[in-house]
Amino acid sequence: MKILITGVGGPTPRSFAIALKKYSFYKRFELIGTDVNPLAIGLYQNELFNKTYVVPRASDSNYWNVMESILVENSIDIAIILPELEVMEWSKRKETRTLPCKALIPDISMAELLVDKSKMTEILKDLDIVPPSVTFSRDIENLKEVFEVLKGDFWVRSTSGTSGLGSLKVKDEDSLKNWIQINPNVEQFIASKFLSGRNLACKMLYFNGNLLRTACAERVNYIMAKVAPSGITGNTSFGRLLNEPSLISEAKRAMDYLFQFTGAKQHGFFTVDFKEDENGKPYITEINVRHVAFTQCFAAGGANFASDTVRLLNDDPTFENQYKMYEFEKDLIFLRDVDSIPILMKEGELLKGIFNAK
Repeated sequence: MKILITGVGGPTPRSFAIALKKYSFYKRFELIGTDVNPLAIGLYQNELFNKTYVVPRASDSNYWNVMESILVENSIDIAIILPELEVMEWSKRKETRTLPCKALIPDISMAELLVDKSKMTEILKDLDIVPPSVTFSRDIENLKEVFEVLKGDFWVRSTSGTSGLGSLKVKDEDSLKNWIQINPNVEQFIASKFLSGRNLACKMLYFNGNLLRTACAERVNYIMAKVAPSGITGNTSFGRLLNEPSLISEAKRAMDYLFQFTGAKQHGFFTVDFKEDENGKPYITEINVRHVAFTQCFAAGGANFASDTVRLLNDDPTFENQYKMYEFEKDLIFLRDVDSIPILMKEGELLKGIFNAK
């Protein structure tokens, strides 16, 4: 089966490729990769990708000509579109004409809403499922208004983008002013009440109007956390695979509301991110319109969303179309690093047999 995967310079597309090649037994896969950056490492990982291409950005007028040429030249069966800007571009095309090949793409109304965290937060606020928040522009004249509304420490970040773009825990007006100045490319910020509890992710696979697969995990530590003032880089180094149906119920409640609000079809892959408060109540901080970087960790634990996506798009008659929440062994954790295959083990065994030198 020939599959196109876009954005292979990023960790998420490479994670998806590993989930297919290392953990899926559905078919033999020939993977074709693309990226806009000629220095992207994925373009040169021959063990993952049979062929790769440097392509224009999704906003480029020549994007579709190049992509369609690659699809035809390689007889692509399925496209996996993962960078957010490309998801948006494919969503727009789906709205007006047929996609050039099979791909799991959300409706544009849903995609546009979810990439704007301030809009999503505003729509969900009456459900008591998002933290108290304030949206403001970088040229705001009176920052005291933000502090008056949120009262106490808060988390500030860009209203769009991923990987914790422009994010920081703010305690006073001076630190907020300085943060705005050193993030000149961020025009709109969203400030939300700081939540001190667990950082959770809920995976939601929808297909043709139905929720078919879900799973949960906790992000504990991040790769290269020291390079980001917030400590969050968007790439989890240590996490836990969880069985939490109540969290999935909350994610589904929010998604149902958003699908109804936008009129979008329940179709696509979404990652619903939660942060718990000091009492353990989860609040949604963002919803991604795609897979995230530790997709291969779910696959290693038995929840292979990459394989599920391909099987659904390929009309696999053996795929069980009834809803399923993936369940993991208790105490199961994963460890990741930039250039390494993840390690799964029981958390109770994390330091077993490791001794510090005296």
